[in-house]
Amino acid sequence: MADWVEEGKKAPAFTLAADDGTKVKLADLAGSPVVLYFYPKDDTPGCTKEACAFRDQKKELTKRGAKVYGVSPDGVESHVKFRDKYQLNFPLLADVDHKVAEKYGAWREKNMYGKVTMGIQRSTFLIDGSGKVAKVWKRVQVDGHDQKVIEALDELLKK
Repeated sequence: MADWVEEGKKAPAFTLAADDGTKVKLADLAGSPVVLYFYPKDDTPGCTKEACAFRDQKKELTKRGAKVYGVSPDGVESHVKFRDKYQLNFPLLADVDHKVAEKYGAWREKNMYGKVTMGIQRSTFLIDGSGKVAKVWKRVQVDGHDQKVIEALDELLKK
């Protein structure tokens, strides 16, 4: 199990399939801040709430030049249904073999009612325009998280 990617370190490179059929490559996003958030599963209560919060903040995030990407182990077909059901306005990336989640440290041991499994730990990484991790949120609480991301973007843009 990989450790969390640390703030100030280079963000691990990745190329993942997006819900629109394209491939998203971190290297192609240089120059803009990237909000990369890992979530456990499409169309579940917490994940839906988090995705809709980022959807509703699209204007604020775009104003700060940020691109948002949601990542889960669900496949592209699942992402398309999730995106369309909630009119999500940012790409969802399919990390079906959870290799990218592992690189970032978001693939963790989880203990649910005494049953230990491996899965996505809800987490967000703010990557600056040069590809460095500016901020890491581990074990994200959904309520108010979108606002914390915007505040961190504001701090990043002041630098």
